[in-house]
Amino acid sequence: MYAVNVRDHFMIAHSFQGAVFGPAQRMHGATYVVDLELRREALDVDGIVVDIGLATQVLREELAALNFQNLDAMPEFQGRNTTTEFLARVVFDRIAARIAAGALGPHATGPAGLQQMRVTLHESHVAWAAYEGMLPARAGA
Repeated sequence: MYAVNVRDHFMIAHSFQGAVFGPAQRMHGATYVVDLELRREALDVDGIVVDIGLATQVLREELAALNFQNLDAMPEFQGRNTTTEFLARVVFDRIAARIAAGALGPHATGPAGLQQMRVTLHESHVAWAAYEGMLPARAGA
């Protein structure tokens, strides 16, 4: 399996509900370094996994919607603990939708396109969480 990884970051504010979170129940900030890994079994007709420039651009655009936001104030996250694990899935789903819409080019979709993706959010130099899976267009392939 071939893989390409691109990286960016975003900064947010949020709080958690539940005693398990201790002091993180109070409003606090986080800066996440995000790794987006895209995988496929065979290289495309250009000899690449994906256009790194397009992957970098799409990741940056999707993270921009979260950057400098108070997640507690965003309607889509009301009543949710926006944990690192939860946010990894949010980013995964948003990027997967962009891939399905053709944002990573014509060779990224379809039967011979990208197959798997992993989104890792590093919350510090010692802790991170990830979500990975088949891309929806490939799940039944």
